This record gives sequence, C-alpha cells and structure tokens, in this order.
Amino acid sequence: MTTSVDNLWQSDSTIQLAGTFSRITDETTMRNFLRDVMTEKEIIEIAARLEAARMLRAGATYITIAEKTKLSSRTIARISDWLQNGQGGYAAALDQSGARHDHIPPARA
Repeated sequence: MTTSVDNLWQSDSTIQLAGTFSRITDETTMRNFLRDVMTEKEIIEIAARLEAARMLRAGATYITIAEKTKLSSRTIARISDWLQNGQGGYAAALDQSGARHDHIPPARA
C-alpha cells in the first residue's frame, strides 16, 4: 500500500503514532516502546538506516556503508535521496542525536 506524504498524516492513528514518539522523553521508555511495537528485525533495519544517513552525511562511500550496515546500495541511494530531498527528518534526527559534528571548529596548529 503506497500512501503519499500528503495523505499519510491525515489518519488519526498515524497522527497518534507521531505524537506518541514525540512525547517519549527518556531512552529506556523509548527502547521499551520500540521493542513492544516492532520486531527485532525492524529495529535493526531502522537503526541501520539511521547509521547509513549518518555515514552519508560524513562523506562515506556506498561500499563502506553497505559493508558496515549490510544495507543494499539501492536502500543507501534512497536514504541519500531522502537526506537531500526528503522532509528533513533524517537531518533533524541526526542533529538532535548529536551525530553531526561539522560544527566543531578545526584544530589549530
């Protein structure tokens, strides 16, 4: 079932899901929630996608990302496209998780 971005957030259940995620403020509760609503495989897949996004932003090659995450080059390409042309979710998540380090000034000699 393909749902457009415009229609995705029209449903009470998807709005409730996003709201639930946004209100969980501690890591233990989030881990417990994710484990209850997702399979181990789904958690691992999403974690790998987030790691791929982090690596893409850091300039890693698709080959390096595929070796580390076990994601296909097609999935990595989609993540790259979403980073550049998506809704900004990956960038916001990476920024909020502290995974972006380009704000650190260069070392002085």
